[in-house]
Amino acid sequence: MRKLSAALLVVALAECRSNNDLNTRPSFVTGAIVTTPYDGTSDDLLTGGLGRSGLAFFAPAPGFGNAASPAAAELRRLAIYQNYRALVDTTATSGHGVLYGPNIDTRGNDTLGEGKIAGDETLAFDDDGTGQVNATMLVQVPASFDANVPCIVTGTSSCSRGVYGAIATAGEWGLKHGCAVAYTDKGSGMGVHDLAGNTVNRIDGTRADAVTAGAASTFTARLSDAERAQHPNRFAVKHAHSRQNPEKDWGRYTLHAVEFAFYVLNEKFGEHTSSGTMRTIHPGRTIVIAAGVSNGAGAALAAAEQDTQGLISGVVAGEPQVQVVSTATIHRGGIAVAASGKSLFDYVTYANLYQACATHAAAYSGLVAAALGPAFDANAAAARCASLKAKGLLTATTTTAQGDEALAKLNQYGWEPQSNLLHLSHFSSYATSAIAVTYANAYSRASVAEDLCGYSFAMVDGADMPQAVSATAGNQSSLAQIFASGSGIPPMSTIQLINDNAQNGPIRDQVSQGQAGSDYNTDGVLCLRGLSTGTDAAGAPLTGAALDRSNAVKAGSHEVLRTARLRGVPTILVQGRADALVPVNHASRAYFGANKTWTGTAARPSSTRWRTRSTSTPSCRSSRSRSATFRSTRTSSRASI
Repeated sequence: MRKLSAALLVVALAECRSNNDLNTRPSFVTGAIVTTPYDGTSDDLLTGGLGRSGLAFFAPAPGFGNAASPAAAELRRLAIYQNYRALVDTTATSGHGVLYGPNIDTRGNDTLGEGKIAGDETLAFDDDGTGQVNATMLVQVPASFDANVPCIVTGTSSCSRGVYGAIATAGEWGLKHGCAVAYTDKGSGMGVHDLAGNTVNRIDGTRADAVTAGAASTFTARLSDAERAQHPNRFAVKHAHSRQNPEKDWGRYTLHAVEFAFYVLNEKFGEHTSSGTMRTIHPGRTIVIAAGVSNGAGAALAAAEQDTQGLISGVVAGEPQVQVVSTATIHRGGIAVAASGKSLFDYVTYANLYQACATHAAAYSGLVAAALGPAFDANAAAARCASLKAKGLLTATTTTAQGDEALAKLNQYGWEPQSNLLHLSHFSSYATSAIAVTYANAYSRASVAEDLCGYSFAMVDGADMPQAVSATAGNQSSLAQIFASGSGIPPMSTIQLINDNAQNGPIRDQVSQGQAGSDYNTDGVLCLRGLSTGTDAAGAPLTGAALDRSNAVKAGSHEVLRTARLRGVPTILVQGRADALVPVNHASRAYFGANKTWTGTAARPSSTRWRTRSTSTPSCRSSRSRSATFRSTRTSSRASI
């Protein structure tokens, strides 16, 4: 009897161990899981079968058999092409193909030919069961992955890009080092709902009727047929209009991508038994690097802060868009910087107000504007200066002096002088305006039906007026390909930012006319700025519906604040002074200072290392950064940034 009891105990313990080690599908994966193998010749994980040559600067974009109805594989190939080139300079003069690129091995040598990487790719939604979240996750497992020495690198998308938005940065590094790469679009990726046609994107980028797609849609605006009809020829875009404020959960989505990667790896390499697949690759015995740039970097930092399971081994964050409560005074060269630790919506709406006028500053005198950024209407930019003067927001009396004053205001608000010449490109590309509009909607959880501050998204005709997708074959093809060609923040592809309140509109925002004529929609820009400050242009407090909207934006902005408590996880932060979109004083330096207030001067040395001796990586824009130094006066800690 005693022997039988002992035997039963052994069996019970074995069953307990088996249950604990059983590879179970994560609860947040509620839909289909699709795995596709790539041979590394006809198609691959890193280049979509294009190879180094197909990603080079002068290489044409891959085409389609039917441009109006592209296949999922064709969309994937174009998405990799577009996202790779958006994040990495692919010109030979900058070193692509010589110092970096698919053909360069981990030792910096040109030994990999076209750089194609064989392996498996697994796709699934991260959702809470409602079908309203549907963050896209993707796990790439290269053929070189060694289950005996496992490693995972996260690739959370930058900007509001789709799931391939980190392919050229974290993705390439991880794949070349034999690591699985855990991507996520962090719930703010490519989901475009055509309100008139009622079509949406599916997880593979193809489009379908919204009703038919159902929970398989990456994003469907919650509007009735009657509500959609009230907004003809307009689009709802996921980051702006999901009403989820996805940024607050970027850390969670990144951690979910890591958990999903462990599941995928164990399905592939685990021990297959009659009871199911047993896990052989475990957290704690697997190196996991949370990596990313811009929004993806902010997500990596958030994931490290929220990692209660000990999944993450280290963090590498490039030009992170991260927000904290300012807790330290930042000094550069022994002098306190003018401003630091401001929220993204605060500094973006401030830049949106003054950048257009700043293009007339003396700093640009003698320079060819076209060499610094896309073409723009200098007269309308000068009219912005005049409008700001009329509102009492500038005091100078000549256009050049007003431009100088506007540029000085930007420096006083936390931008380093090294970024001065980059304000032109951020304004003329409309990156700043696009971000201000998207985040106003996201933070306030606004419906697309609200037309916040009079802005909407639409395709336009030759007169820059909104037109139906069905109006041209080009429109139809553009929408069919939007998953691959879009950045997630209009203007993108052929979807434009529309000023619905224009005197000559509704019309494309850049050519709209307001109360003072063509001045790049100063009225709309002031409305967005008021959502941040809670006041109008004259400084009077907002009231009524305007105050409610401002409070909603502030509440959403507060939800995305990070703690800078990194749980002792080794962290490298990379950012430069010339970053004109995510100013270093409001992002990396502020985060470092907040981190030091938690570790304290009496604590052991922080495991966090902060460095910058390189250029920042383009994400929603193109910029280059230089190095600087800073310190938190609270701790006298020094770092290169």
